[in-house]
Amino acid sequence: MMRAGAHLETAGIWSKTVGFWCNHRGVAAVEFALIVPILLILYFMTMEASQAIETSKKVSRIGSMVADLVTQQPTIVKADLDAIMQIGTSTIQPYNRSTPNITITAIQVTTDTPPKVLVAWSRKVANGVNSVGAAAGSAATVPTTLNVAGTFLIRVDSTLGYQPIISWTADTQQKLGLTAALANGISMGETYYLRPRRSLTIPCSDC
Repeated sequence: MMRAGAHLETAGIWSKTVGFWCNHRGVAAVEFALIVPILLILYFMTMEASQAIETSKKVSRIGSMVADLVTQQPTIVKADLDAIMQIGTSTIQPYNRSTPNITITAIQVTTDTPPKVLVAWSRKVANGVNSVGAAAGSAATVPTTLNVAGTFLIRVDSTLGYQPIISWTADTQQKLGLTAALANGISMGETYYLRPRRSLTIPCSDC
């Protein structure tokens, strides 16, 4: 036979249980705590993706702009090439977590049969340091459509190791399934060809 006290105790537990499930005052706080991290992740990922796309476009623009400036010169010297590459580097701003590497290569397609594709001169900037690119007279390659005997080409290679805003720890990379290239840097690059505008060739006297 159940005592009255037991009835009261059971009723009290039931009342507390019902009250707990019916109390909605903390629901909003719990939902907020669960949703905010997801919203923040989506925000930062969207921001990162948009900046990466914009930076990639700028890397492509470097090639066209540098090639255009070089091909407007009838002759050129190392100082001019270095200044033009500096202009190309500045176009990547305001992105500043890594610097682009730029290589300008003058290519002569000979009149031999079959024609040879040779480097006339080359200049590059890598990690902010200017130096000679490919050796003069060394073999080069061009697309089939540009392999025309007796022509002169300027090729600009622009590359950038894009560093994301968000850095991931090794443990987080493993949990999210991120590759090292995606988490620590994304390789971007473009190659652009252009012919001289004001002369048949563009000699560099001190390259």
